[in-house]
Formats: sequence, C-alpha cells, structure tokens
Amino acid sequence: RAREADTRAARAEERSRIARELHDVVAHHVSVMTVQASAARRVLAANPDGAREALSAIEEMGRTAMAEMRNIVGVLRTDAGPAERNPQPGVLEIPTLVDQMREAGLRTQLWIEGRGVPLPPGVDLAVYRLVQEALTNSLRHAGPQARAWVTVRQEPGELAVQVEDDGHGSGAPGPAGDRTGHGLVGIRERVALYGGSLRIGPRPEGGFEVNARFPLKDV
Repeated sequence: RAREADTRAARAEERSRIARELHDVVAHHVSVMTVQASAARRVLAANPDGAREALSAIEEMGRTAMAEMRNIVGVLRTDAGPAERNPQPGVLEIPTLVDQMREAGLRTQLWIEGRGVPLPPGVDLAVYRLVQEALTNSLRHAGPQARAWVTVRQEPGELAVQVEDDGHGSGAPGPAGDRTGHGLVGIRERVALYGGSLRIGPRPEGGFEVNARFPLKDV
C-alpha cells in the first residue's frame, strides 16, 4: 500500500509538471502567434510583403509549439524511456527566445553575464520558462510601444534573473500590478521548488518586473 501511495504521488507530481510545461508552451506560442496574426491583418492590403513575413513567423512558431508539445507529452508514453526524451530548453536558448519576441514586435534587450559553469537541469529549465512567461506577459499587456530588458547573471552561489518592461501594465486603464494568471503562479512554483526568492510587480518608474534569485550549490 505504501508503494502504491508513493507511485500515485509520483504520478500526480509528474502530471502537474507536464500541465505546467504545456501551459507555458501553449501560452507563449499562441500569444506570439496572435500578435503576429493581428499585425498581418492590419498590413495585408498596404504591405503584402510584411503580411507574408508575419504569416511565415506564425507558421514557424506553430511548428515550434507542436514540436515542444510532442516532446512534453511524449513522457506520458509507457514505452518511452528517459533516453528517448529530447533536451529541454535552458539559458542557452534564451537568445533565440528573445529574437522571437523581437520579431513579434516587443523591443527586447538581453544580457547574460557570468555564464560558463553548467547549471543544474531543473534550474536551467526554470530560468528559461520564467523568462518565457515574463516576456509573454510583456508582449500581451505592456502595449505596442513597450520595451523589455532581460538580465541573467550567474554569481558565486546564486543565479539572478530579471525581466523588466516599461509598458503601461494590463493594456487597459489600471495599475501595472493587474497582471495575473496561471503563468505567474507557475513562476512562483518553479522558483519555490528550487529554494529561490521572487518579486513580481510594478516598477517604481513605471512598467512591470519579474525578479528571481536561485541558490546554486557546488556550481
């Protein structure tokens, strides 16, 4: 009975992890695709070349989303062992993520400092998902003229991650702190899982920020 209870708990934890990963993948890619589709619709008559570029970006984003979802859902197959799983994204993939956000219209700058020592796989994935979710929120809520800044800094015994934007918050009248949703809850869960600290909220100078610190042992 104890073994069965442990097995059920492990399965529930795995389902929760998969649900969290699927949410982050779908929310990010669908948000970017929606923005690109809106841009294509607006310029379709006046700028057909621009519309074609936006549609190509939508196609590429859709293919990427499908590939990530297949990889995540693949762990549910009873005949799939750990060796068959593709590597999960991490800090090294953040520049590509930032490029995608720029193509979607969010002016984003990136600084990665102090990288060199490999991160624990769980922390590596958590950092990527944190940046992905924070930038997706900026794209959706900060407004069309907003800028975003991403800083990932590895220090002795600690990894600091900061994502800021200078947007007007929710995209409608109201404070920047109005941004809520399952994505931010998922960020809190990820950071807490690895013993980190997190601040999410409006910036004093306007806009919004996500600021996390992960402790690193023997890194």
